[in-house]
Amino acid sequence: MTKTVIKNIGLMLSGKIEAPIADADCIIAMDGKITEIGYGKDMDIDQADTLIDAMGVTCAPGLIDSHIHPVVGDYTPRQQQLHWIDSTLNGGVTTLISAGEVHMPGRPKDIVGLKAMAIAAQRWYENFRPSGMKVHAGAPVIEHGMVEQDFKDLADAGVKLLGEVGLGTVKDGKTAQEMVGWARKYGIQSTIHTGGPSIPGSGLIDADMVLETGTDVVGHINGGHSALPDDQIVCLCENCTAALEIVHNGNERAALLTLNTARELGKLDQVILGTDGPAGSGVQPLGILRMVAMLSSLGNVAAETAFCFANGNTGRRRELDTGLLEVGKAADFVLMDQAQHAPGKNILESIQLGNLPGVGMTIIDGKVTSGRSRNTPPANRIPEVVTSPS
Repeated sequence: MTKTVIKNIGLMLSGKIEAPIADADCIIAMDGKITEIGYGKDMDIDQADTLIDAMGVTCAPGLIDSHIHPVVGDYTPRQQQLHWIDSTLNGGVTTLISAGEVHMPGRPKDIVGLKAMAIAAQRWYENFRPSGMKVHAGAPVIEHGMVEQDFKDLADAGVKLLGEVGLGTVKDGKTAQEMVGWARKYGIQSTIHTGGPSIPGSGLIDADMVLETGTDVVGHINGGHSALPDDQIVCLCENCTAALEIVHNGNERAALLTLNTARELGKLDQVILGTDGPAGSGVQPLGILRMVAMLSSLGNVAAETAFCFANGNTGRRRELDTGLLEVGKAADFVLMDQAQHAPGKNILESIQLGNLPGVGMTIIDGKVTSGRSRNTPPANRIPEVVTSPS
C-alpha cells in the first residue's frame, strides 16, 4: 500500500458547509484515499512513501469546476488553446465536470453520432488524465428523436452526465422533462442551460422551462452569458431543490443576487461553482478561486464558507468521492497560503477582502500533481516534499 502524509497544516478547510474548518493539522492517505485526519503528534506518520511538510499553510479539498466544455485531451478549439487543463490545475482545481462537449468541430447531432461522441469523450478522459486532473466528460446534448432506450444505451456504456439541456433542438419543457426523467432513471445526472443564448443553436431558457424540466443542476443560474431577470432568478432559488450553479463567465451582479437569495432562504448548501469555459470569454485558470474571492468579498460570506461552494457542495451534489475532508474520500487537496504582501491578518481575511491566495501544491489521489502555481500570486509559504517514491 502507498502511504501519503501531509503534516504541519496550519489551517484545515473541510469542504463541509455545516463545519467548514476542521480541528486537525495532519492527514494520512493510503492508496489515494483518506484514512486518518487529526493531529500529527497522535498519528503514525512514519514510513510514508510521500511525506509533505505543509509548512503551516492551508489545506483544503481540491476545488471542483462544475461547468466546463472540454473537447479532447488538453486542447480546446474554442480558443485554439493548449494546456488549459494544466493551467486550471495550477488554480487549485483537481476535478472538472463537463456540461457538454459542444465545441467539437462538426459535433454530430444525429442520435447515433451524439451517442458515439459521448461514449468516446467519456472513454478518452477516463483513460487519460491531463496533468493528473480528473475530468468527468461524455455529456451528450439531447436532441429530438431520442427515446428511452438511447439513455439506457448511454448509461450501459458508462455515460453519467447530460450536456446542457437547451443547447440542442429540445427547447420545450415537456419534452425535456421526459428525457431528463429517462436519464435519471438510468443514473445520468442532468444540467440545464439558464438564461439567454450562448452559442449558435442555443436559445433563451427561462425560469418556467427550468422548473418544468427539473434537472439536477440549474446550470449557470447567473447567465451564460446573459442572465434572466431578477424575479426569475429569485423564483428559481425559491422553488428549486436542485444545485444552483454560479459561473465565472456569467453576470456577476446576478451571481450576488443568487447568493444573497440563497442565504435568505437557508439554501447555501445548494450553491456550487463553475467557470463555463472554455467559451467566448476564454479560459479562466483561476476562475474558481476568483469566484470564491468575489462571493466572499462582495457577498459578505466567510471565506471558509465560500470555499465549500467550490468543493464540498459540488462533491455532494455531483455525488463524487472528492470535495470533502472525510475518511474514505479521495486524497485530492490544494495547499495554499496568503499571497505575498496581500492585505489581511491571515489567508481567510485576505480572501474576504477580495484577494486571491497563492497555491503552493495540488495533490490528486495522494500524488503531488503540481508545485508552486505559475498562475496565482506567490504565496508567503510553500509546502515541501520531504520524501517521495524514487
